[in-house]
Amino acid sequence: MERKSFGNMQCPVARTLERVGEWWSILILRDALQGLTRFDQFQKSLDIAPNMLTRRLHTLVDAGMLERRQYNDRPPRFEYVLTDLGRDFRSIIIALNAWGNKHFAPEGPSVMLVDTKTGKQVDLALVDRNSGREINARDYAIVPGPQADSIMRERLESVARRREAANEALLQEQAADDGPKGKASKAKKAAGPKGTDAKSAKDKPPAKAGKLTKLTKRA
Repeated sequence: MERKSFGNMQCPVARTLERVGEWWSILILRDALQGLTRFDQFQKSLDIAPNMLTRRLHTLVDAGMLERRQYNDRPPRFEYVLTDLGRDFRSIIIALNAWGNKHFAPEGPSVMLVDTKTGKQVDLALVDRNSGREINARDYAIVPGPQADSIMRERLESVARRREAANEALLQEQAADDGPKGKASKAKKAAGPKGTDAKSAKDKPPAKAGKLTKLTKRA
C-alpha cells in the first residue's frame, strides 16, 4: 500500500513529517547532531539493517537535511554531513528529549541537557524571542498565515471558536464564584455545622467531669 504524501499539505507539521516522519530518520538526525557522519557509525549506533539505513540516508539527502560527501576514492566512501536545514532540527531533538524524560523515564533520565558552565540541568521552556515570555495556551494562539488557503482558514477559525467558547465558560464560572451566591457558598463551607466555626468547636476543651456530676444531681 502506497503511503500518502504530506508534501502538498499546507500544515507545516505535515510537511515536516513528510521529510522526517519515519522514526529511523529522526534517530539518524539525532546521531548526526552528536557528530556521527559515516555509514558504519550510524549502523553501529542504531543497529539498523544496511538496506534500511541506505534508504533513510538517501531520503534525508533528498530532503536537504544531509549532504553526501565523498571522503575516500579507492574504494569510494561517503559521509553524511548536516546541512543548515538539518542543524536547525536540533531544537526538535532537544524538545523530544525533554518530553521523553518527563513522561517516559520513571527510573530517571539517562540523557540530560545541561548548562556547560554550571553543569546544572536545563529546565526547558518554549519562549517568544521577541518578548522573552514563555509560550502557553492562554496567551498565545495559532492563526492563519498570509498564505493560508480556505481549508486552513476554516480549520483554524473553528479552533478559535472553540477556544473562545472555552474562555467564555471559564469567565462565567469565575464570575459565579465571585458573585453573592458564590461567596455565600464559600462562607458556608468555611463555617461549621449550623454556622458554628468547625475549627473552634473542635478546639473547644471538653467540660470537666466534676461539673457534669453536679449538674446531674441537681436535675
